[in-house]
Amino acid sequence: MRDSPSESNKLQKNMFTGSSNKLTILRLSKIRFSMHITIRQVSSFTAKDTIILLLGDNEKVPSGILKSNDEKAFLESELKAGRKSVFINQYKRQLYFFKPDYKLEEYKLLESCRKGGDTILSSVNRYKNKKVIILDQSGVKNLAISFAEGMALGNYQFLRYFTKDKKKNLNSLQEIGIKSSFVKSADASQLEHTISAVFRARDLVNEPQSWLNATRLASEFVKLGKEARFKVEVMRKSRIKALKMGGLLAVNMGSKQPPTFTVMTYKPRNAKNKKPIVLVGKGVVYDTGGLSLKPTGNSMDYMKSDMAGAAVVGATMYAIAKMKLPVYVIALVPATDNRPAEDAYTPGDVIEMMSGNTVEVLNTDAEGRMILADALHFAKKYKPELVMDFATLTGAAAAAVGPFGIVCMGTAEEKTKDKLKESGTKVYERLAEFPFWDEYDELIKSDIADMKNIGGPIAGAITAGKFLQRFTDYPWMHFDIAGPSFLHQPMNYRGKNASGTGVRFLVDYLRNLE
Repeated sequence: MRDSPSESNKLQKNMFTGSSNKLTILRLSKIRFSMHITIRQVSSFTAKDTIILLLGDNEKVPSGILKSNDEKAFLESELKAGRKSVFINQYKRQLYFFKPDYKLEEYKLLESCRKGGDTILSSVNRYKNKKVIILDQSGVKNLAISFAEGMALGNYQFLRYFTKDKKKNLNSLQEIGIKSSFVKSADASQLEHTISAVFRARDLVNEPQSWLNATRLASEFVKLGKEARFKVEVMRKSRIKALKMGGLLAVNMGSKQPPTFTVMTYKPRNAKNKKPIVLVGKGVVYDTGGLSLKPTGNSMDYMKSDMAGAAVVGATMYAIAKMKLPVYVIALVPATDNRPAEDAYTPGDVIEMMSGNTVEVLNTDAEGRMILADALHFAKKYKPELVMDFATLTGAAAAAVGPFGIVCMGTAEEKTKDKLKESGTKVYERLAEFPFWDEYDELIKSDIADMKNIGGPIAGAITAGKFLQRFTDYPWMHFDIAGPSFLHQPMNYRGKNASGTGVRFLVDYLRNLE
């Protein structure tokens, strides 16, 4: 059933149980999704506006920007010395000059502009500028938008749980204006919606499990649907049992908190596709590993991020609905935590899935594929054009590509894969397609059931994908975002901790869908 506002309130009220410490945390977190930055196209600027000038190859500066010959000489000497960014403080305003390396390939050139925007951002906030104007003299399409994108993404902060100096530490930048012959008002608006969606994904992933359990995650999707005007249906445990989602129910057995299964639907009247594109996001809100317990240090301690796939698909639904894109998209999120308590499922168990297939569980820490399998089977009812799942699924994927890309594999047509890779490269959320040979199926054969939930010491990311494939009968792609979704060190405009990786790539693909 669909959550009404009153039902959403009930969900939140039901969270106020347990220790007094938890009550305090929840009250501190009353206001959600407060981070926002305005991006708009402008046709002019004032003498007081902070200006960021994107220089063309000829390094021409419009008249009236520089106030003296000394400033002109300083800029020329810095550029001659090979400086890519130059700062001039005119006291009443600040000037920044950025010259991209036009010898780079297009996608690398765009990424250098994103990084340039993030680099200059630190000075903008240091000088407490609330607004900047990007003046585009580059003569190259998409550079100004990319520069604004990097600056906006880098401006993200998660300060919700600080009780002191929150205002003092808050970044000053609130608005980015873009003056460019290549940028229309709609372009700026779409970028703003994309940034807002990434922020929402980051917020959800950064939230601790003391606030964000499966019920709360579903409630947050209800709020997103209400704001962006897409339909959200939340299935409770009784409905999940009726549907016989054995994988989701098995993982949930160790938890006192009930599971949820959320269905989000965006179907505009002018949709290009009659059959929906279905997104599936792994919603493990906290992963202890279950009885196959994870070590704490550098492992379990950041497992609040194990629902990053769910955040990606929910935030993407928000973005495309706010943009009013003409695409029919459904998102599915199975959600639970994975704990060793209660009557937790155990290594050696055999679980009957929603599809009727049986799975021998050899590792309870391979839980993501268990809940995704039920969601992928559920997706068959829609007769989808394409299904894409997003999950922090395997350490093997993270080890293979690190935080620099997304591991993918699947059965979609090559032209679809090419379009996906094109979008990933364009926004610099690059895709690394792994082989998907039939021989990998042999590694998940079980002696006592239809399959087992791990494949052994080799090709872990691929055998996880092969497991999921058995629950599909449609064109499908699997995206393992374990590497880039949660960053342990600052990484340019992606920041530290939750990165929101996957949202920009997915929005770009759906925006350019033919």
